Amino acid sequence: MNNPLLVVENLRTYFRTPQGLSRAVDGVSFTIDEGEILALVGESGCGKSMTALSILQLVPEPAGYIESGRILFQGEDLLDRTWEQMREIRGKEIAMIFQEPMTSLNGVFTVGDQLIEAMAVHGKRGNLRERAIELLGRVGLPEPERAMRQYPHELSGGMRQRVMIAMALANEPKLLLADEPTTALDVTVQAQILDLLADLQKETGMAVLLITHDLRVVARLAQRVAVMYAGQIVEQAPVKELFQHPRHPYTQGLFACLPSQMRRGKELNSLEGVVPSPTAWPPGCRFAPRCSFCWQPCLEQVPKTLTIAKHHVVRCHLYDPEIAPTSVGEVRS
Repeated sequence: MNNPLLVVENLRTYFRTPQGLSRAVDGVSFTIDEGEILALVGESGCGKSMTALSILQLVPEPAGYIESGRILFQGEDLLDRTWEQMREIRGKEIAMIFQEPMTSLNGVFTVGDQLIEAMAVHGKRGNLRERAIELLGRVGLPEPERAMRQYPHELSGGMRQRVMIAMALANEPKLLLADEPTTALDVTVQAQILDLLADLQKETGMAVLLITHDLRVVARLAQRVAVMYAGQIVEQAPVKELFQHPRHPYTQGLFACLPSQMRRGKELNSLEGVVPSPTAWPPGCRFAPRCSFCWQPCLEQVPKTLTIAKHHVVRCHLYDPEIAPTSVGEVRS
């Protein structure tokens, strides 16, 4: 069996704030194999984007810092790398598509200048202008030569996102971090971007960490999924297994909120409450204040991460034989 391309072990990323220590990422572990798409899902504020930024050591300083953990990329710990060494990796070995392309692209430089620079700083040689035009055509821009001369504000949201994808692919990375790549795009453009990502991943064989809150996107693209809540991963499984047998109450709640033909004309379900503040995580299970299955141990004891089926793990007291309730009456309904 081949070693995973990326191994994240017990990652903890904290921020010093006036309200106290914010534990944004608090003990996250997962792996990504070569050529695999792993989806990281959860509500806003769960720590998904900060996990991706931690992998590239782009945590906002000086308030933010990586407290502990390991990030093994091709067997080497990225946390042992210097800032200069990480600059060699960013954009070349590991690339990232950020949430909002309008703020990620530089508004005073043309698309062509930025795309060429992304290749030049990593030592690409030859006719970089021709390669840039080829990349823009590859990601579906209708007039790539014209786009080379345009500024970001002259392009639509979908076109800017395609430019970001072209820039991410410019140096043929082994791993792509895609942070909400279809945010703020209309449904038609979202579908086009997702199809583009799927085609490019198959064509290049790169691995992808897909960050999203949309379970429809997960079903469309990913092979495995990790569900994140309050700075921790609460469930991991292959996509088909998770969709057929969601185990954690939070995951079940996410699926219950999806629209369906069976509920046509009825109000959509919603998860009551909000994600707690990372400066004051609950002492036991972090989902306990919103969970309909909560009982006393959930309020006091941190749940273990348990393997309940092949490649299916969950962090929940309901599946711990040493602590699970012996009767329905013990559980708050």
